[in-house]
Amino acid sequence: MMSKLSGWDDTIVALATPPGVGAIGVIRVSGTNAIQLVNSLFPSKNLLKAPSPSLHVGLLKEGENVIDEVVISLFRAPKSYTGEDVVEISGHGSPFVLQQILETCIRSGARLARPGEFTQRAFLNGKMDLTQAEAVADLIASNTAASQKTALHAIRGGFSNKLRELRERLIKFSALIELELDFSQEDVEFADRRQFYALVEELEDTTHRLVNSFQLGNVIKNGVSVAIVGKPNAGKSTLLNVLLNENRAIVSDIPGTTRDTIEEVINMDGILFRLIDTAGIRQHTADVIESEGVNRSLEKMKQAGLVIFLFDVADEVQEVKKQKKEMENQQLNFLMVGNKIDGLENYKVKFSFLENSIFISAKNNLHIELLKEKMVDSVLKNNIPAEDTVVTNARHYHALREVQLALADIRNGLHNNLSGDLLAPDIRRCLHYLGEIGGEITNEDTLDYIFSKFCIGK
Repeated sequence: MMSKLSGWDDTIVALATPPGVGAIGVIRVSGTNAIQLVNSLFPSKNLLKAPSPSLHVGLLKEGENVIDEVVISLFRAPKSYTGEDVVEISGHGSPFVLQQILETCIRSGARLARPGEFTQRAFLNGKMDLTQAEAVADLIASNTAASQKTALHAIRGGFSNKLRELRERLIKFSALIELELDFSQEDVEFADRRQFYALVEELEDTTHRLVNSFQLGNVIKNGVSVAIVGKPNAGKSTLLNVLLNENRAIVSDIPGTTRDTIEEVINMDGILFRLIDTAGIRQHTADVIESEGVNRSLEKMKQAGLVIFLFDVADEVQEVKKQKKEMENQQLNFLMVGNKIDGLENYKVKFSFLENSIFISAKNNLHIELLKEKMVDSVLKNNIPAEDTVVTNARHYHALREVQLALADIRNGLHNNLSGDLLAPDIRRCLHYLGEIGGEITNEDTLDYIFSKFCIGK
């Protein structure tokens, strides 16, 4: 844990519940003067002598002016969320009343908290490491069961505990390597090179798994964009409507009906899929608006995490082969989906060359559940299960990539029997980036950037 920064011992206050009308609202106060400040506004009980944790009901007053009848939750340091004295004021959920409570606390000596400042103080006071603090924001922003589970796993230390243990072991070897430098004239080795090499291999294996999990983590956290593409009248809009179970896109037999991309979101097996119904792709059209729609479709296709290429099973085999080849040449993650199977009986024989393809009838809702399963599988393929540690944070990913490079240099140095003075810089570099992940090594600018993305009351 880094040392506490200057200017972080004052008392802060903020609304901890969402703004707007509700049954109750919670004002959180934290700092060295939190209990005394609220006590001056709460004549019903002497909070300075109250046990912790404890709840107290009474009137909140400023002088003779009654503001609200509230419930006071009292937490003394260090057994609180921030590690400081914390008081939470639960009042009635009127925005006007809650604003009055906030302003009264500020007039009594508190200042309005900055975004994420409560969690930042929890980190600075050793209540959590930086990965756990960032996971708090991820949990608040989670909108699927998978993103919730991943964030909770990180909050409980599942991600950082293993790295912390390996970093501590690496520090011990680093100390022995550094000690060798003091005895360089005597040609002695204090660090067992075989044990050191085994540790480097273990670190490489752990880091490799975490780095590879980032693709899945990004999907869990942000969802995946799915471009539904194909020729005009292939049934793209009908498929979108079936997947959403509503009439979102206009459906007609006239080619070029969809002139622009239409985006909707669906949750399947805990993964958010952003479905994009694109304008039909055809090479020649005199319609300027339709032409622009086609260009946008091609752009969306290149940016998508998954492409569903929808074709009519009545299409020519050579044409479908050409479309599949184009998908492969662009190295896209795609599914070939044949539509309108209710109008053709021998489609499986006709398109037997299409491995892992799906045949559906969007109009009659045939095999749509199978398509959904294939969509989930195509996103999660070659990835670790969601119950394991998954990296969802880009900052962690980039630090782990630097760790990988440093470990590769250490391993090469061990292979070449380099002396301790040549190994030491790479070991320090590896320790630096491992320390950045958990916050053992950081600076005020980095913290300000990370916690600025939190909501104010957290």
